[in-house]
Amino acid sequence: RLEQRFGRIHRIGQTEVCHLWNLVAEETREGDVYHKLLDKLAQARSALGGQVFDVLGKVQFEGHSLRELLIDAIRYGDQPEVRARLTKVVENAFDKDSLRELLEDRALAHDSMDASRVYRIRKEMERAEARRLQPHYVESFFLEAFKRLGGAVRQREPRRYEITHVPAPVRNRDRLIGFGEPVMPRYERIAFEKALVAPQGQPLAAFVCPGHPLLNAVIDISLERYRDLLRRGAVLVDERDQGTSPRVLFFLEHAIQDASLTKSGDRRVVSKRLLFVEIDAQATARHLNYAPYLDYRPLAEGEPAAEAILARPESSWIGRELESKAQAHAIAEVVPEHLAEVRDRKLALLDKTEAAVKDRLTKEINYWDFRAEQLKEQERAGKANARLNSGEARKRADELQARLQKRMEEIKRERQLAPLPPVVLGGLLVAP
Repeated sequence: RLEQRFGRIHRIGQTEVCHLWNLVAEETREGDVYHKLLDKLAQARSALGGQVFDVLGKVQFEGHSLRELLIDAIRYGDQPEVRARLTKVVENAFDKDSLRELLEDRALAHDSMDASRVYRIRKEMERAEARRLQPHYVESFFLEAFKRLGGAVRQREPRRYEITHVPAPVRNRDRLIGFGEPVMPRYERIAFEKALVAPQGQPLAAFVCPGHPLLNAVIDISLERYRDLLRRGAVLVDERDQGTSPRVLFFLEHAIQDASLTKSGDRRVVSKRLLFVEIDAQATARHLNYAPYLDYRPLAEGEPAAEAILARPESSWIGRELESKAQAHAIAEVVPEHLAEVRDRKLALLDKTEAAVKDRLTKEINYWDFRAEQLKEQERAGKANARLNSGEARKRADELQARLQKRMEEIKRERQLAPLPPVVLGGLLVAP
């Protein structure tokens, strides 16, 4: 409960030091038990170097929770034998050997990883960092594209902006493609780096990053209007290539969807990735990772244009069939890898979600089932409850059962992952 309360404080942007007091009245029966508990806790903390808080939630008082212990103290604390038993229970619960065993169990269960798992996690983190769009790229693109769409944005503090007007086409596009929070007509502040979202003494900013509805809508409209420019292609120069034959680089979009539906009735896309396939003069195709065009430069003034390069004998192998070759290579080599990566990550998360939902809702359903029967018996005996009757309790149980079934169906649809065919967005000529 303490973690939940501080979690809420953290999420609303609290920046000052917070204190939370849990009050128990002194010189009361439950106060005596709580005081004894704190004394033992301090001793255990000193003996175990502060680690006792790591397993505090696992401590059991002879099979009972602290709440049950305090209730016993309130109800029966006047009885000497009960007070003696409660004192003994608290002392046994914080025995150093017992706490040390809990710490060892926790280490074995959660903290120990074999070398292969450490290596795998490290590689995943490296790949994620390499793929991550840097905030200044997102900022530069968004500001230019948003102004082209008729948006009004002004810088108010360094790299923090106010949007006074979001054009209607952007808001309307979000209604078609969005499935989360809506796009607002205006934003007091937006920022593209987490560190600039809530600086001291300044208004809280919306964090515009990949996945934010405003950015998604701007990207979707920009692609709709300017996608043909990608198909026209370009010429870049690879200064590290000392050969004479050019290469062709295709960029393709690949998406994976589940069986959930968006507002427009289309299946929801859960992962989308830009793929790069390069083909050389020997007709060898290979997949390149992470924006290879950043290693190339545009044509300088005086260098041959695209028409002149394509007219040379070294470029005679370049034809329209290369596009289908690049697409076939992506289907055979890259799509299975993308699907396996998303499936492993998504299904593991859905397994945990399903177990947690089942556990929580089943407990609530069982409680209200029992409560409905209990109230029914009371009503038959002429002891009706003025606040709650058996019909209302039964209705709550039925509503929870329907909610459980709905969540299970949603999770089932989320498990149904299917890859779409990769789509060639465009290409470019890489000159040596």
